[in-house]
Amino acid sequence: MNLHNALSQVSRTFAISAAELPQALRNPLTISYLLLRVSDCLEDNAQMDAPRKAHHLRTWAAVLNEEAPVTALTRRIADLDSADPEVYVAQNAERVIHELRQLPSAIREPITARVVETSLGMADWQDHGPYVEDEPALDNYMHYVAGVVGYLLTDVFAWYLPPIAERKEQLMPLAHEYGLALQTVNIIRGMRKDYERGWVFVPETFLNDAGLTRDSLFDPACVDLAVPVVNRMVRKAEGHLWNGIGYITAFPRRHYRVRLAAMWPLLFAVKTLALSKDNTNVVLAEAKMGRDQVKRIVVNTRLFGWSNHWVRRYYKVLASNRPGRMALSPTLW
Repeated sequence: MNLHNALSQVSRTFAISAAELPQALRNPLTISYLLLRVSDCLEDNAQMDAPRKAHHLRTWAAVLNEEAPVTALTRRIADLDSADPEVYVAQNAERVIHELRQLPSAIREPITARVVETSLGMADWQDHGPYVEDEPALDNYMHYVAGVVGYLLTDVFAWYLPPIAERKEQLMPLAHEYGLALQTVNIIRGMRKDYERGWVFVPETFLNDAGLTRDSLFDPACVDLAVPVVNRMVRKAEGHLWNGIGYITAFPRRHYRVRLAAMWPLLFAVKTLALSKDNTNVVLAEAKMGRDQVKRIVVNTRLFGWSNHWVRRYYKVLASNRPGRMALSPTLW
């Protein structure tokens, strides 16, 4: 299994970012993403019930901690459909673990600790069940599946970049927000698919306030009531995204490739969120950006992403869903 090809199959967004990084960073970040994808597979796979998922997630944590052989997991998921790219990565976890253990201990240990924390948190949520009581419960879930990922990214960047290492303590709260921003948008974008696999991540307090249930949220007859709930989730995401911009703009300009790699997932999320606002497709199907929009963001940021002032203005352009060509206007410099 080629790790970089595997990443492009399971995460187009992060594959774009990883390809931008210097080689010394590309490998540990690729390994980190693939380890997290194993966790994602064990959490999301439709062929397994919740008790089996929780058991395998805890087994995976034991494998990462070198308390169990990787075959303790891979033999037990051999029945899953390997045509699914995430399943393929999970079934080939031995290769990813091998690459992890070739990394210097200074970066291998924090990567391992973060993926273990994520996996155990996911296992606890499988035990909990497919619902979220309120906003603090949603924040708890997102901490494990995304906030910890923000910490992991910062661990890796700080290992490679002395300026990030010097600011690491200050960056960690923003890194957490960066992760929460991406995950909140993922939840909004995937609301319908999550519902179809039995999970609803919209807090029940949000539903109760709108006079909806987990089922009626996705009923076409209730779409007028559902859109304000979507917009409430959008407002929550907007707060995390703006804090995420603070994370991006803290990266030194001289490390431009690293800055771009961290910038792109966030700006893709900003555009996706803008498309989701007031959009009935969020509950009826899916709202997502097109490849042409991805390319436009990449081109614009390559030209002007060195400027913190421009990045903040471009955020507002994308969030307002105005035409992306405005990003090239000198008034945004």
